[in-house]
Amino acid sequence: MKKIITILGLAAVVFAGQAVAAEKGFEKIFDGKTLKDWNGDPKFWSVQDGAITGKTTKENATKGNTFIIWEGGKTGDFDLRLDYKIVGGNSGIQYRSFKADGPDEWRIGGYQADFEAGDTYSGICYGERFRGILSLRGKKTTLTVGDDGKLKKAVEEFAKDADIAKAIKKEEWNGYRIVARGFNISHYINGVKTTQLIDRDKKSRRADGLLALQLHAGPPMTVQFRNIRIKNLPKRDKKKK
Repeated sequence: MKKIITILGLAAVVFAGQAVAAEKGFEKIFDGKTLKDWNGDPKFWSVQDGAITGKTTKENATKGNTFIIWEGGKTGDFDLRLDYKIVGGNSGIQYRSFKADGPDEWRIGGYQADFEAGDTYSGICYGERFRGILSLRGKKTTLTVGDDGKLKKAVEEFAKDADIAKAIKKEEWNGYRIVARGFNISHYINGVKTTQLIDRDKKSRRADGLLALQLHAGPPMTVQFRNIRIKNLPKRDKKKK
């Protein structure tokens, strides 16, 4: 029995060491208490239960998608990890994004790691005001522009949509991870790879930009984000494209 306990103890130590190593180099960008370094419409955004919380109601609806923007830096090549929970509606994590035209300062466009209360879009890569759906769940999508100037998509399936959907929990906390290296971008939910985008659209693709969290227009919804941390990755050697 003592031998078994010792083995289990060693396994726990190894696992803990691996967890710490996996987080090495990450910076927490939300303190769990305040919206320091975050800028969103106070009618919709607050901190509740240690999480950045966006909420709309029938009486307090947003006209168009609105965002809370991280003002502590920009996203270029990075590994971003956070937890999210959504009740109703649709939301997403904007990265390498830009300020867009609108009635206020909280309108954003760019790459989005999508998620929703429904069953279709969680994990996809969406272009908010930025070319629409870029890569669906279970797909590796390569974007190019043809001689006619139109966007083209070469799509390979690496997993079944239904299998990925099984990993996503409804109205509970889920882990989201985004890894962007050059123009190769991957999304993960609860450790499961959901999509991959290779963006060779040289005219439109973005190498860096803003990080923001979305509150979607439409029916009442609540979305929360916590444990937000980011690691900046070294730029890829251009000679090794």
